[in-house]
Amino acid sequence: MNDKLLSFEEALARLLAEARPVREVDQVDTLAAAGRVLASPQHSSIALPPMDSATMDGYAVRAVDVPAPGVCLPVSQRIPAGSVGHALAPGSAARIFTGAPLPPGADAVVMQELCEPRGESVRIDHRPRAGEAIRRAGEDIARGQQVLPAGIRLRPQHIALAAAVGLARLPVYRRLRVALFSTGSELVMPGEPLPPGAIYNSNRYLLGALLAGLGCEITDLGIVPDNLEATRKALREAAERHDLILTSGGVSVGEEDHVKPAVEAEGRLMMWKIAMKPGKPLAYGRVHGAAFIGLPGNPVSSFVTFLMMVRPFILTAQGVTEVAPQRVSLRADFDWPRPDRRREFLRARITEAGTVELFGNQGAAALQSTAWANGLVDIAPEQPVARGDLVHFLPFGDLLS
Repeated sequence: MNDKLLSFEEALARLLAEARPVREVDQVDTLAAAGRVLASPQHSSIALPPMDSATMDGYAVRAVDVPAPGVCLPVSQRIPAGSVGHALAPGSAARIFTGAPLPPGADAVVMQELCEPRGESVRIDHRPRAGEAIRRAGEDIARGQQVLPAGIRLRPQHIALAAAVGLARLPVYRRLRVALFSTGSELVMPGEPLPPGAIYNSNRYLLGALLAGLGCEITDLGIVPDNLEATRKALREAAERHDLILTSGGVSVGEEDHVKPAVEAEGRLMMWKIAMKPGKPLAYGRVHGAAFIGLPGNPVSSFVTFLMMVRPFILTAQGVTEVAPQRVSLRADFDWPRPDRRREFLRARITEAGTVELFGNQGAAALQSTAWANGLVDIAPEQPVARGDLVHFLPFGDLLS
């Protein structure tokens, strides 16, 4: 395999071309569909709203019956939401509440603040126009209209829309099955004593949480020691019944880095070094039919490469059609005079002034920077930045969902 660094763009294109979308479809209750990927477009069998209705509490009238403020009309009926009134007689008003259907004959609603009840009549201190305070039938959604396209991750607003048009169940792709393990004899779990030379395994928590946020079905295989045979065995076990194997650590070229040779022994490695910073030693291949992605052991590198490479791969494999992250152009509140030859992703956050500032330490070991930041600044290779320049900012709000 060629060890030449691939550009970020070429590596991402190759990775997405290798993603194999799942095809199995589950029918799930709409209440349980949040976070799943919609398998087919959904249409409304009803108009929304299904009838002309009042947009506020007040009185339904015929506009011609109130030619000027101060008119008194008898109140002929009371129409709360969920009930249906009868035809409005000329020269009368109907007490009506928000969301209630407009009675036949009425063509306006006057808000209650502009009316004065007087026994069984009401004084209307406003001249209404026809159509005032009325929500027309089908104004939001027409009968037969597509309301949800295929290939979207269903968010709460999508669930609400499906429910509003009466969709009790939705077809979604099955969850992507991901096997996760970390490599490194130096790793111990939080809560255990920390021997000399050891570190706590933050990547297990980081990647598990990121995968859960994307709605994956996760099998956590724990920590694999720095041993070629142990790594090969873990890969074989992970390949069973999983779509993706995700690892952290062991993808460099040191004597104790066994992931690369283990993948080559059990399958094939198709991509290794990426011209991005942090995250150069990112590996992709296939092991016994399962996709394999190996992330660097450094937690900041794992975090950034997951967001920029693994996330779009997983979304594509889940059946999502739009996987590019949101980009916002903002002014830099920093200087970056010595750019790298690789594409850089800097931990940053938006200031109160609407500019972007950097975390002071952009080192690959500064895990605190990921908690301090609310996004990444995307710097092209060898592109210096001066304070005041426009930069591309990628908000975590989009990258982490």
